[in-house]
Amino acid sequence: MPGRLAAGMVIDGFTLVAPLHRGGMAELWTVDTPNETKPLAMKIPFVHEGDDPTAIVGFEMEQMILPRLSGPHVPRYVASGEIEGKPYLVMERIDGTSLRPLMDEGPQRGEEVAALGAKVARALHALHLQHVIHFDIKPSNVMLRSSGEACLIDFGLSRHLHLPDLLSEEFRLPLGTGPYISPEQVLRQRNDPRSDQFALGVMLYVLATGHRPFGKPESLSALRKRIWRQPIPPRALNPDIQPWLQEIILRCLEVDPAMRYPSASQLSFALEHPEQTVLTERAHRLTRGNLMTAFKSWLRSIGQEAGDVTQALTPASAPIILVCVHLKAQASLLQAVHDTVTRLIASQAHMRLACLTVQKIRAVGIDSTLDAEGRNIHLHHLAELKHWAGDLAKAADQVTFHVIEASDPAAAVIDFARHNAVDQIVIGARSSSAIRRFLGSVSSRVVAEAPCTVTVVRARGEASINA
Repeated sequence: MPGRLAAGMVIDGFTLVAPLHRGGMAELWTVDTPNETKPLAMKIPFVHEGDDPTAIVGFEMEQMILPRLSGPHVPRYVASGEIEGKPYLVMERIDGTSLRPLMDEGPQRGEEVAALGAKVARALHALHLQHVIHFDIKPSNVMLRSSGEACLIDFGLSRHLHLPDLLSEEFRLPLGTGPYISPEQVLRQRNDPRSDQFALGVMLYVLATGHRPFGKPESLSALRKRIWRQPIPPRALNPDIQPWLQEIILRCLEVDPAMRYPSASQLSFALEHPEQTVLTERAHRLTRGNLMTAFKSWLRSIGQEAGDVTQALTPASAPIILVCVHLKAQASLLQAVHDTVTRLIASQAHMRLACLTVQKIRAVGIDSTLDAEGRNIHLHHLAELKHWAGDLAKAADQVTFHVIEASDPAAAVIDFARHNAVDQIVIGARSSSAIRRFLGSVSSRVVAEAPCTVTVVRARGEASINA
């Protein structure tokens, strides 16, 4: 690779058009090629004498990882050149902007912070499902496509759980960007997807307060402070922050990954349903804790050695289960659905259960919000749904309740499942009739169109169906 790049230079059929960005480890150029009509970008690592060897190893990792990724939350891979000859990586040039400019605009409204956070969390969930942990989530590495989705870029510090981790094998210092690096990364633990959740928590903190929760550390001792010192609670810096948002942010920033959300999809779910967030002491905290508490945490941190491995969670071990409840169904069917969900979640310690009922409304016209007895229909259905659930979830923050008004119940269920990255749907099968056989049923449409596993439950004496 020539030492100096210039517009018009051709590398393996790709013509350099204009420089996009020069970072600490690589240059990014727009490129053209006759075989592609959509905009492309070429990433070229610094491999000259004196360049950071992390750049070379990180580039090797990105060359291995990016071709294995797919979907709207990552750039499309196009081509690459071997590290021994002409090292480069060509990918889709994202039509959008990064989150970096937002960080300098001062505190954002809570609803806007939550909306952005949910988009990034959905992107992280899609990445984690493909067995990759990013390990360098920061505003400049998150792009917002013109279509609205968050797209993650720069996988130079990432790990694919099914590939050798060259960075861990070759380097002994924490890898990441100082303000966003998780406590376990400080200890060189690179096996837990919840590390990305910590970095997102830092981003949410900055968006909500205009301040970094851990400053801009430039030494290992400064990095280690986040292992034992809590950040100033966001509401102490910005009183306008809602308690539910502080609850979510501080949960993301817990030192112990086990105290964070079990998965990025569950974090996204919480950000999109703030009214159902269970508020703990975190939500009302206004100080970072007294010095004696910090001192005790510091003493405990002394025994934490680099490389100690914690028990990691994968998205598969923290599913979101949606149970659809038709409140007017026969008691035997309601009990069968309850029994099925009970068995299903018995071995899922980290699951989230979303209980949903659809309040059918007319496609045309206005429906009354009150029933014949003068009760608010929505609130009455919500109360009935909670009564049906009973003690299904082991913890209060593991279950949420949703009443959706829709003229097409099947479409409402499918849309809810798709938008909230639901892993499994449990739905009762209504009793058969000539009309339903002719027109089809809600459960059959959900089975046919849902983006996940569907379990159709029948009343006692009838077999259930998995699809």
